[in-house]
Amino acid sequence: MTAANMPRLACRLRTATPARKAGISTRPMRLATWGGMAAWMVSVVFGTGVPVTAHAQAQAWPNKPIKIEIAFGPGSASDIFARLIGEPLSKALGQPVIVESKPGAAGVIAAEYVARAAPDGYTLFLTTNTTHSANPYLFKKLAYDPIKDFTPIARVGYFPFVLLVDAKLPINSVADLIAYGKANPQAVSYAYTSSAGQVAAAALSNATKMGAVGVAYKSAPEAMTSVAGGQVVFTVLDFATSQPLVKSGRLRALAVSPAMRTALAPNLPTVGEAANLPDFGVTAWQGFFGPANMPPAVIERLSSEIQKILAPKEMQDRFISMGVEPAAAGPDEFGRFVKNELAVWERQIGIAGMTAQ
Repeated sequence: MTAANMPRLACRLRTATPARKAGISTRPMRLATWGGMAAWMVSVVFGTGVPVTAHAQAQAWPNKPIKIEIAFGPGSASDIFARLIGEPLSKALGQPVIVESKPGAAGVIAAEYVARAAPDGYTLFLTTNTTHSANPYLFKKLAYDPIKDFTPIARVGYFPFVLLVDAKLPINSVADLIAYGKANPQAVSYAYTSSAGQVAAAALSNATKMGAVGVAYKSAPEAMTSVAGGQVVFTVLDFATSQPLVKSGRLRALAVSPAMRTALAPNLPTVGEAANLPDFGVTAWQGFFGPANMPPAVIERLSSEIQKILAPKEMQDRFISMGVEPAAAGPDEFGRFVKNELAVWERQIGIAGMTAQ
């Protein structure tokens, strides 16, 4: 039932012969607004507490293409997995799913765009802890609130990060990197594209007194090229993005960033154990959000379809092969997780000795 249909229904009610015979007034009801009409129609037609307009919107969604915004450039983990999930999501919803990249400013550009978008289910945000866990402690002025301005839809998984160096350098371990840094004060730098990579690299540098300088890049491929080309000494990036250059022999993996070893690379030590830093532990995560105040029916449909896509073993195996630990979760669990992660990242940023800029 739509607003356009309501006048015709009102006309039918006026001319209904049984009502006249029963002595019921057939004068049209006067409601101050279409909202009032909608509320009346609820009791007559549906007998529920949900306005007809909201019911119709939920039934009609989606009726046009859906956009997945990502905060990092082409070739990044976000780009890879947005497309991997976007294709089956398009088939499930019967509408095109378009991946749009808005890189820069540690994800702030994309986050602000989604926060201001209409909460109608047509603008989604596949993002990470960068925008929703770390940025609140790295920027003095942030034009979005990671909790109030977004609707959690579904968590996708965890992204263990890996410490990488140029394979041509005589650095074969974390201890070698620390020694190299101390022997070349003021000459060691690291590349980063996200807050997760920046925090992990800065924490290692600060805790070991290397004094390395961070260099920001818009995309992971640019950062890796700079490390492999000798412009910077090391970087901390996700498995999904870095593995091609590691396998080709251009980059060397030294350790993983989480507090515990990962099954994705069981032979690699953690940065914490290799550098004797027991409090060190940085794990990235990824999930889908929408703008705040999305219709509950749309949230539930999106979350359900995304979790169905992630559930099959072949899809989970594909994620693992690309460096992601699947960890699907619905809106409520994901929302609680995001709130908890704020405290985790506040602590890690403190270890890194970083302050809001």
